[in-house]
Amino acid sequence: IKNIVFDFGGVILNLDKEATKRELQKLGLQHFDNEMLQTNNLYEKGVISTFDFLDFYQKKIPNTTKFQLEYAWNSILLDLPDYRLDFLEKLAEKYNLYLLSNINDLHLKSIKNTLGEDKYIRFIEVFDMLFYSHLIKMRKPDKAPFQFVLNRNNLKAAETLFIDDIKENCETAKKMGFRTWHFNPDKEELINIEKYL
Repeated sequence: IKNIVFDFGGVILNLDKEATKRELQKLGLQHFDNEMLQTNNLYEKGVISTFDFLDFYQKKIPNTTKFQLEYAWNSILLDLPDYRLDFLEKLAEKYNLYLLSNINDLHLKSIKNTLGEDKYIRFIEVFDMLFYSHLIKMRKPDKAPFQFVLNRNNLKAAETLFIDDIKENCETAKKMGFRTWHFNPDKEELINIEKYL
């Protein structure tokens, strides 16, 4: 293994995966329908703007403010522990590191704000290149973003470990020849990566 491609949320950044659902329910949303899931995917691909995304949810949940929706949407995001960032910096001395994340504009702004400028700069400097879905207009588990990472950096899948907390994303990567680690944030920690390398 020469290269490691990381997912962001649930692998590097801690998440509360039920938080957004919980907060939206407090605002009056009973369940996510297919239209919402499709809209979320389009937003992650950067196809629709933050304004249009929030406007869509305001129509779905009447009498909500954009501020309330932003808070609910970003509540999933927790912290990035210092020890994990220290570990990534050491790992970057031996391997080429890349980030491939299904992320959207609101989440990225919130993460930058939570980490603060210095820590966010430290974080992005760990990686040879970052691939955010809303900027590259592609999202996992489609094959396209994986192929894009390989092509852009002239990498071989067989020499690359892909780490993600979502099984479907790992399955796509495995079919393309990547080594994979289906990461369980409740039971595992990145510092135990050696057994996968």
